[in-house]
Amino acid sequence: VWQCGGSMEVLPCARVAHIERTKKPYNNDIDYYAKRNALRAAEVWMDEYKSHVYMAWNIPMNQPMIDMSQPGNEAMRIRITQCGARYHLESCKETHNRAVYRMTMCYYDVRNSKASGYCLDQGAEDDDKAILYPCHGMSSQLARYSTEGLLQLGPLGSTTFLPDTKCLVDDGRGRTPRLKKCEAVSRNSQRLWDFTQNGPIISRDTGRCLEVEMSKDANFGLRLVVQRCSGQKWMIRNWVKHPRH
Repeated sequence: VWQCGGSMEVLPCARVAHIERTKKPYNNDIDYYAKRNALRAAEVWMDEYKSHVYMAWNIPMNQPMIDMSQPGNEAMRIRITQCGARYHLESCKETHNRAVYRMTMCYYDVRNSKASGYCLDQGAEDDDKAILYPCHGMSSQLARYSTEGLLQLGPLGSTTFLPDTKCLVDDGRGRTPRLKKCEAVSRNSQRLWDFTQNGPIISRDTGRCLEVEMSKDANFGLRLVVQRCSGQKWMIRNWVKHPRH
């Protein structure tokens, strides 16, 4: 509706009823169907922004494992082209405060080859230290690496309503990597990293690597540090293909 010039209106005094079927045509676990419907909508309407939906659901773009071959798909694809996602996301004033993730190269959890089963995590809410924690796939471990070199941790969404997304930072003041709001980093290079799949994560500011060391004093015996590179390897599971400009 909103993509083709319609409007959503709030009617405080309205009465809304929902009539539920006695027997549902699907099983009790609707997760599969919710993902399938979200991806169908993304493929039809979101153009090059469809990667946002895949990232939000943590689904790989090359192998979504969701069957979208449903009746009506072809008819849905024949739509009004001027109602495309690009026009609305780039032109409408309501979207100016939205976080747009078109520059994302890869997403999901960040794992080190030396610490199987552990992921990069935001850690305690009242702390600014990144940690390693058993992988669970929840919002504190959702990562995105951008073409610019930002490595962000936190939920995908609006910067206004989900302020918990932060950038991984090497400020050169110690061996502990920090998490800060991206716009609050004093020197831009402190928040930039070089990363290749199954390779090191290297700070552009200090040349140090994000690495894991064994420590009896750390949680689970693992500590996240920035130090002289020793050849440790990292992996971020899902990749995004960007359109050519």
